[in-house]
Amino acid sequence: MEKIRVGFIGVGGIAGTHLENVNKNEHASIVAVCDIDPNRARQVGEQYGVHSYISVDDMLHHESLDALFVCVPPFAHGDMEEKAAKRRIHLMVEKPLGLDLSNVRNKEKAIVDSGIICATGYCLRYLDTVAKAKEFLRGKQIAMIRAHYVTKFVQTPWYRKMALSGGQLVEQSTHTVDLIRYLAGDFRTVYTNTALQVMSDIPDIDIPDVTSVNFTMESGTIGNLSSTFTQADHHTGIEIMGRDFRVVLDGTSLHLFENGNKVSFESKIDFYKEQDHAFIEAIRLNKKELILSPYSDAVKTLAVTLAANHSANTGQPKQLEDFLLAAGK
Repeated sequence: MEKIRVGFIGVGGIAGTHLENVNKNEHASIVAVCDIDPNRARQVGEQYGVHSYISVDDMLHHESLDALFVCVPPFAHGDMEEKAAKRRIHLMVEKPLGLDLSNVRNKEKAIVDSGIICATGYCLRYLDTVAKAKEFLRGKQIAMIRAHYVTKFVQTPWYRKMALSGGQLVEQSTHTVDLIRYLAGDFRTVYTNTALQVMSDIPDIDIPDVTSVNFTMESGTIGNLSSTFTQADHHTGIEIMGRDFRVVLDGTSLHLFENGNKVSFESKIDFYKEQDHAFIEAIRLNKKELILSPYSDAVKTLAVTLAANHSANTGQPKQLEDFLLAAGK
């Protein structure tokens, strides 16, 4: 089989990692890049020796693509996924998928109807330590979950605006929400408290700097997620507890406690590389099952974070089933 011809929409930020991984993959070839910043598009195009565009439509019209990485901010998706799906171009869409759940559900339908392979940017699912945690939890009844996402403020101008980023919960802590779903099942309700406590001196900021989400799962499990960007360091974690056992994911490390015994594991892989390799292999071998975070599953993770924001705005708990139904489930 010839090399899979790959294009990129958005070449800043996380796209740099994907570009490097795809460029090193023996079964793929980068053929075009697109970015609204003409200088950045030209620079990356020259770096990889490929055509560069500032218009998605122009790139799709002039290039023959097998796959497309969509690495744009949450507010900037437009209808690029639908256009790619119509051309039967396989997609890797970075998280979050968008900010309007109804719009994202329309994209989901276009993707499903087209039959293309579509991965999403929930890269932590590809961790070897997460795989061990998932296997350990198989068949166990989970009682409680405690999770946190603590980090520093992101300087990118759009991040500080709720209408553009959805806030930290949608833009960053979504990774933690997704791992909770991957390991413990779907959410049932969310109830959220937020505040802009100590970072209000940042120009134009209107997103909360502290967030607390209390939640219940479909299994009956209860939990809490704390999220903040008030710290100089970065640490994330999930603690999953049941009778006489505890699973602790501390960053990429894993600690398993059972009946007084503890076993620890350190990750030995590059999870971004594993994710991108799985996407290329899924296309090459026509095996959708290699994708650990397909689009339809990522929609459910987005729904949790958007419902949590809705709860914060209204001061009321939000039922996930109702929230999804209202968006066209």
